[in-house]
Amino acid sequence: MSKPFFVVCMVSVGLAGLSAVTAFSQDYPNKPVRIVTSPTGGGNDFVARLVARAMSGPLGQQVIVDNRPTVLIADLVAKAAPDGYTLLLTGSAHWIGPLIDKTSYDPIKDFSTITLVDRAPSVLVVHPSMPVKSVKQLVALAKSRPGELNLAVGGVGSSNFIGAILFEHMAGVNVVRIPYKGTGPAMTAVISGEVHAMFASPGGAAPHVKSGRLRALAVGSLKPSALAPGMPTVAASGIPGYISETLHALFAPAGTPPAIVARLNQEVSRYLQSAEAKGIFMKAGTEPSPTSPEELTAVMNSEVARIGKVFKAAGIGAP
Repeated sequence: MSKPFFVVCMVSVGLAGLSAVTAFSQDYPNKPVRIVTSPTGGGNDFVARLVARAMSGPLGQQVIVDNRPTVLIADLVAKAAPDGYTLLLTGSAHWIGPLIDKTSYDPIKDFSTITLVDRAPSVLVVHPSMPVKSVKQLVALAKSRPGELNLAVGGVGSSNFIGAILFEHMAGVNVVRIPYKGTGPAMTAVISGEVHAMFASPGGAAPHVKSGRLRALAVGSLKPSALAPGMPTVAASGIPGYISETLHALFAPAGTPPAIVARLNQEVSRYLQSAEAKGIFMKAGTEPSPTSPEELTAVMNSEVARIGKVFKAAGIGAP
């Protein structure tokens, strides 16, 4: 008699727990939702504010952007209650950064993926005085003058840092990376001729390319991009398989109820698929790219494997 009774009790407890989770999810949200992201003025903040504004109406609650130092945001959200009220909006450094330095969090295990938000390919630009008009010519120049060509980067782990590392090791050239405090100063250095080249964002590079202060050679997406119409890809210009992009994604703490994750995914994806979102994002030099939670996890795993392999070959990585 005791065993069946025990089984019945366990099933009852399990059903009760499931009912509680379901009821909690149906009641969500009943208070403001917080999106933790980097300080104001950067790409993370720009995207977070668009997402917050888009979510507030459909969720029926205020969605607040909480700006914190970039080095703290992932750890803060990883430790938050998995109730859907604390979210993380961050870039690809979230899953690539741990390849470079040890972090207090695991970018896969400590978070529930919600959706990829947008992606922008890097654009390889050079100072117009450079005697090159294609990637093949740039690679040939770098090989003929090893250690003389320099690329501006916005700091270790930045998208243009990763773009430069991939270029150096996939093209088999010896170049010098010149670090700056951000993408803006790096761009200024290339425009002034202080540095030869860099991997820039489409939005940041476009006005300078149009004015003739920079020359664009190729785009870092695997396929031609609407953000750089008519421009060849680096991959098709002599470096097969080359991909350099800036991605932004939305996360919740690990253990967040699937129903809440699904609701958030639905609302953000609906906005990202709208004509309004496409117009705003494309004007800013990036492209809305909603995914399922599972697809975002696959993107992260693929990126970590691809870039981690190059980092290992380059001797870059957390001890």
